[in-house]
Amino acid sequence: MFGHKKKVRYAVVGGGQISQQAFMPGIGRTDNSELAALVTGDPVKADKLAKLYGIKAWTYEQYDVLLKSGEIDAVYVATPNFLHLQYAVPALEAGIHVLLEKPMASSVAEAEQIIGAQKKGGGKLMIAYRLHNEPGTVEMITRARDGEFGELCSFVSVFAQNVAEANSRGHNGYWGGPVPDMGTYPLNAVRNLFGQEPIAVHAIGTKTPGRGFNFHDTVAVTLRFPDERVAQFSVSYATASAEFFELVGTKASIHASPAFMFGPKIGITYVEKTSAGSKTHSFDPVEQFGNETQYFSNCILEDLQPEADGEEGLFDMRVLAAIERSLDTGETVTLEPASRSRHVEPDQALKLKPAKEPSEDEMISIIPQSA
Repeated sequence: MFGHKKKVRYAVVGGGQISQQAFMPGIGRTDNSELAALVTGDPVKADKLAKLYGIKAWTYEQYDVLLKSGEIDAVYVATPNFLHLQYAVPALEAGIHVLLEKPMASSVAEAEQIIGAQKKGGGKLMIAYRLHNEPGTVEMITRARDGEFGELCSFVSVFAQNVAEANSRGHNGYWGGPVPDMGTYPLNAVRNLFGQEPIAVHAIGTKTPGRGFNFHDTVAVTLRFPDERVAQFSVSYATASAEFFELVGTKASIHASPAFMFGPKIGITYVEKTSAGSKTHSFDPVEQFGNETQYFSNCILEDLQPEADGEEGLFDMRVLAAIERSLDTGETVTLEPASRSRHVEPDQALKLKPAKEPSEDEMISIIPQSA
């Protein structure tokens, strides 16, 4: 490919809302990645999205053929969580790189199987923690780790929305519900801000009367960390939208909102309060899905290990599993002490301009997430 920068060719596995709204438009902002294929079980999506993006559509039954076809280098897996294993493992074993939506799987054992497949096949694995490449988030994590807020003491967060019961998220049990889906955001934020792994977990869940969800639709979680640090977060599928986190240290507190969302108009923002007063740190909206794809493709092309790797995904998964145990038993669940070998680095922050998102009306065969 003389005269052209080599591009990593991606297949999108699962043509749901996140793929159509965010990943497929976002990849167009990169200079090292391109959309090459779509895997979907929906013939209408296959036809319309393949025409829209000028790519080939494959059925799930053809997945193994696609992996061997030589037409793709990587897959972006955005199926429901309980199907992640089924599509990540064969790709990794075939030496195909995998960008895997979070949470990584629907059990710790599955997450470990995915990591095992990556080691066996040699393809790279990155969990799609898009905020690890977002400038405001990276700045907060870097400053927290550098001690700019003093000794870190506590973290509090809410992430909530009103989810339509017809959406697939409404009836797939705990691992399809709000804790893995939304709780992964505050959990991943606090683990990275503290630079530590929790050592104990307690959770309380409630079910909204009249809702047909087959799980606790509102859950409050308390985490204990080493060095006498505590964290609390609440998630819900049955309320008005809310998203923020607050980090409190001995020198400063920060309040971040928007903290977790994405979109052409959403810029991560935080207010820092000290004894000297209050300062707002605002960041322009960026193409969060393009950013993470650009970063992952660079790791593939330069043979670097992505920071948000299988270990990062697994460390969230073990806490999500402990929350499930606490909800089932009412007990506090202790976790083995652990520490990550990698951290978010300042140069991971990227600033690709946001792509235009299709509206809900423009997306094909989607049951909107919002009620």
